[in-house]
Amino acid sequence: MIRADLERARRLLCRLQDAIRTSVLAAQRRGAARLARVAAVTAADTIYAVDQVSERTVLAWLGKNWPRRWPLELVMEGLEDRGAVTFPRGTPVAETVFKCIIDPIDGTRGLMHDKRSAWSLAALAPQRGPQTNLGGLVVAAMTELPVSKQDRVDQLSAVRGGGVRAERSDLRTGRRRKFTPRPSRARTLAHGFASFVKFFPAGKAWLASLEEKLWRRLGEGGEIFDDQYLSTGGQLYELLLGRDRFIADLRPLAFARLRVHGALPCHPYDICVALIAEEAGCVITDPAGRRLRAPLDTTSAVAWIGYANRPLARRIGPELRRLLRRA
Repeated sequence: MIRADLERARRLLCRLQDAIRTSVLAAQRRGAARLARVAAVTAADTIYAVDQVSERTVLAWLGKNWPRRWPLELVMEGLEDRGAVTFPRGTPVAETVFKCIIDPIDGTRGLMHDKRSAWSLAALAPQRGPQTNLGGLVVAAMTELPVSKQDRVDQLSAVRGGGVRAERSDLRTGRRRKFTPRPSRARTLAHGFASFVKFFPAGKAWLASLEEKLWRRLGEGGEIFDDQYLSTGGQLYELLLGRDRFIADLRPLAFARLRVHGALPCHPYDICVALIAEEAGCVITDPAGRRLRAPLDTTSAVAWIGYANRPLARRIGPELRRLLRRA
């Protein structure tokens, strides 16, 4: 597709996420307690009532607004039992142009308890059937879903090779202003934020031990600060804005090493907006230092590492890979 078409697709994803944010804010006003109810448990994740609000918005918006000349296949948690979902509805998958992967709310648990913003994530890849993967994504957008006391929200989006578009909106006035995300240029982690993702008890000790060994090998000293943002989109946002310098989500490796079953890892829909971070100059890789290649589905486990810049990737990546080979 030509760049003008991809730019239009980027704007459409942003509009979709504006609609998701509007529906989630309306649901929050109607009563936050009801949003925390468990609605379903799928192969991908636990689905809460607030997730169902956003799911309905996605399906209705795409049905009404997505261009018929760009038929797409939708990949989204909660749809696993429905077979292929395409727009226009009923389009055979073989006739779709795009595969669209969406996480309507990444960080549901933090949002429904009013602790920290969640993020709506979406990305598009040219349809290549089962071979379509994270490495083929060409358009991505992420939109902040705020806690109740917050009146300013961010939206970032990108077309591969075209840089990042970023806007900050005032929810009271509707005014938007552009800003430029600037990842950290620091070449060390000292006195900065860097984290290994270890939200849950499963694998936490193994991951913390690996983390401690890495810091020791890097000789950074003791002042590296940890911040567990319970949202992959939120973690990428912190890298984008220069707040975090390094994030490693190695939960799938820990679970495999310890033979843990049923624990929650990162999925492709959680990391589908890595393209935005890459367009800003961050480096996002798999544990072997390669580009992410996981299929666009709702169940694959994804281990990933994010660096704020290339010098950090060159400094930290080889040491981490050596440790992983011995783990």
